[in-house]
Amino acid sequence: MYLKKIVLAVLVIGLIIGGLFAYKVYAAFFTPNTAFNNEEAFVYIPSDANFASVEELVSPLLKDFGSFESAAQKKGYASSVRAGKYALKKGMNNHEIINTLRSKNLPVKLSFNNQENLQDLAGRVATQIEADSLSLLNAFNDLNFLKEKGFNEQTKLAMYIPNSYEFFWNTSAEKFRDKMFTEYKRFWNDTRIAKAEALKLTPIQVSTLASVVHKETAKVDERPRVAGVYLNRLRDGILLQADPTVIYALKLHSGDFDQIIKRVLYRDLELDSPYNTYKYAGLPPGPIAMPDITAIDAVLNPEKHDYFYFVANVENFGYHKFAKTLAQHNQNKEQYVRWINSQNINR
Repeated sequence: MYLKKIVLAVLVIGLIIGGLFAYKVYAAFFTPNTAFNNEEAFVYIPSDANFASVEELVSPLLKDFGSFESAAQKKGYASSVRAGKYALKKGMNNHEIINTLRSKNLPVKLSFNNQENLQDLAGRVATQIEADSLSLLNAFNDLNFLKEKGFNEQTKLAMYIPNSYEFFWNTSAEKFRDKMFTEYKRFWNDTRIAKAEALKLTPIQVSTLASVVHKETAKVDERPRVAGVYLNRLRDGILLQADPTVIYALKLHSGDFDQIIKRVLYRDLELDSPYNTYKYAGLPPGPIAMPDITAIDAVLNPEKHDYFYFVANVENFGYHKFAKTLAQHNQNKEQYVRWINSQNINR
């Protein structure tokens, strides 16, 4: 009888201990453990992170980091941290938090517009993914990559098509660059390539001319007409005489791409540079900026006309006056020169 009581007591104590243990395990895994008031909080885990790094990042977001650490050890997460961007929802328990950090790396919407150069592009992209601007710039300028993909120092800017793209936050510089080449090939589909060939231009040449069109006018509806002017001049072997190419040549010559040049002077036209289209026939060696899609498509779908000249329209700012003859153009130009002189714009 006495032995039975001992056995029963041991069983009861065992059940109590087991119950307490089960409750502790349950609480560690399934009790809500978030400490923030917003509906969600984002965690960015770097590629070189370990569990100590995760602790530093998530502990301010948790009520009880100890229970999270215990659950992470039991689920094997502590030894298999994964980089990325993760969204923790208000009221999540440790089980849900760990599963999120393990397998729900969120993509980010990365966008860039018409950057002036690859340094600017690297800076823009570095604010949106983990890769820093220096590693991005090194990847962009990799000579082996450029040669393999058919680009060079002058044409490499053409590979980057301004748009919005989806990436994981922890994308490396090389993977970003490689995907941009994939997107470039996707952009230059059979239809666009056929249109370029009809103009007797390569995709890179189209992008080069588009960069000039882009710089000439910010008015999207005017770009096909401007493109038509330059294509007419190219067809007839006339110098492009595009002021934006001279401005680019001046910046390249001085090494100062931050300077603002509002007026091209006659002495500027004497600068000996392959980008100076007042001196050298045909297209410049490569894009003078990163043209957006509307400028590229304007070149591929130009307005068909007999205009060979244009100048800023001071009666409708932002647009231009177009002319078929040099005499007509000189009349339009006189009006523009009078206006710009009245504004005391000397540079």
